[in-house]
Amino acid sequence: MNAQRIGRFLLPLVGILLVELVWLFTSQLSKDLPSPWEAWQASKLYILHPFVKRGEMDQGIGLLAFYSLLRVAKGFLLGIALATPLGFLLGVSKTFQKMMDPVIQILRPISPLAWLPLELVIFRRSEPAALFTIALCSMWPTVINTMAGARSIPQDYWNVARVLRLSPFKTFTKILLPATLPQMFTGYRLNLGIAWLVIVASEMLTGTPGIGGFLWQEYNSLVYAHILLCIVTIGVVGFVLDRMMGVVESRLRSA
Repeated sequence: MNAQRIGRFLLPLVGILLVELVWLFTSQLSKDLPSPWEAWQASKLYILHPFVKRGEMDQGIGLLAFYSLLRVAKGFLLGIALATPLGFLLGVSKTFQKMMDPVIQILRPISPLAWLPLELVIFRRSEPAALFTIALCSMWPTVINTMAGARSIPQDYWNVARVLRLSPFKTFTKILLPATLPQMFTGYRLNLGIAWLVIVASEMLTGTPGIGGFLWQEYNSLVYAHILLCIVTIGVVGFVLDRMMGVVESRLRSA
């Protein structure tokens, strides 16, 4: 048992160490790519003082991540608010599904880099444009999973609801929602991951304070160590978000 616990702790460290070695080796081949130590020296001010604000973009990495997470939270909530009822409608109505299927299949693969210019034209401001871009790009896993969950409900359940003459509200709360909740929450988890991907591209294009905006500024300033800092931060925050949603999902399934 102790060996298993040690393995769970050591194996991830070995994986991280291997990545560090690849990074170090690559930095020896490219003069522009800083080594792990050089990246730490150039970025430690942002890491050791994560919530210090010195200028609009010259801020600690914690503040920059907070700005991005705030936008992600708003866009994520907007996305699931649009996607959840749409998924239910597609799941319970075959006619509506056939009508909307080509529309969904056309909209689903559109990149945030394509949506954002259109949103900027519509809203004339970067903040609402970024939020709607996040919502439009991240909502589809919830739509598809909710629809699939509703489609998987046995016909006997619907027959029982008719026999008992359940109201539409009780049918929703007693049959539809419990049956679709696990798959719907899987969609939420995927939504959040996509939303975190989209915010980086949105901030890079709009130049707003956040991880993406800071990354693009440092690229234009040729400060490559800070680009690596942003990449690591994006990965770590995405990992934490996924693990948090995974814990909530596992508790939901076991409830």
